[in-house]
Amino acid sequence: MKRIFLFIVTNLAVLALLSLVLFIVESVFGVHLMRGGTGSLLVFAAIFGFGGSLISLALSKWTTKRVMGVRVIQSAETELERWLVGTVKRLADQARIGMPEVGIFDAEEMNAFATGARRNAALVAVSSGLLRSLSRTQVEAVLGHEITHVVNGDMVTLALLQGVLNTFVIFLARIIGGIVDRALLRNDRQDSGIGFFLTTMVAQFVLGILASVIVCWYSRRREFRADRGGADLAGSANMIAALQMLKRSHGQPMPPQMQAFGINTGSPTGIMRLFMTHPPLDERIAALEGSRII
Repeated sequence: MKRIFLFIVTNLAVLALLSLVLFIVESVFGVHLMRGGTGSLLVFAAIFGFGGSLISLALSKWTTKRVMGVRVIQSAETELERWLVGTVKRLADQARIGMPEVGIFDAEEMNAFATGARRNAALVAVSSGLLRSLSRTQVEAVLGHEITHVVNGDMVTLALLQGVLNTFVIFLARIIGGIVDRALLRNDRQDSGIGFFLTTMVAQFVLGILASVIVCWYSRRREFRADRGGADLAGSANMIAALQMLKRSHGQPMPPQMQAFGINTGSPTGIMRLFMTHPPLDERIAALEGSRII
């Protein structure tokens, strides 16, 4: 639950920072977005809403390497590294994408992820714990899962979806703030009062939580598709076996900002299921076994 809470707070903090920047722009430079009408406000909201998501996407590989401590294999020195690079190359050729960078990060958790702004220049990384715990056919299935994320452009789609949601969160929160500031708090000034700022922040917090639910829903759906892709590339039995092994993982979780890109993030219960970036492993296994239709 803690890592899901941190994941939500991270997204809300970005929105709060954007709101603060907009407030400073209005206060210091006298640019009053509400005065320009809803069209002007929507344009500014889109610039800020998409700006953060697209910058994050562009820097995703650079950021991920440092956050996760990924060691990119420049020249394979061991037999395991040669096998890993060769397997990724074969799967990438099979999927008809450019060769991704291949990396390993030190973690007991059995995990892997793919990221990058372009499908022909992605990064695929696996944890040392995954390499130690899974058979090579199972690792191949996990790599196929991650390659499928790249093929489907999931990183780009997730960034665009987050940008759209950020836009409307900023837009609607400021509309609500303006209504409260002028109608309920009786502020007749042309500039934005403190009531507007506080109301906007509260509205943004609530709307941001709802937006996170939508983002997490999409993230869960794409995991089913990636599992199917991994099964197509490496065999259904191997993909199912890999997911069954992931259920035994008890290492440290990935940082909250990276959880949407990993393959294994745990199984919360109750209302916290709405904020899961990945479906429970039992559901993913059942889907591959054909007991449910995706």
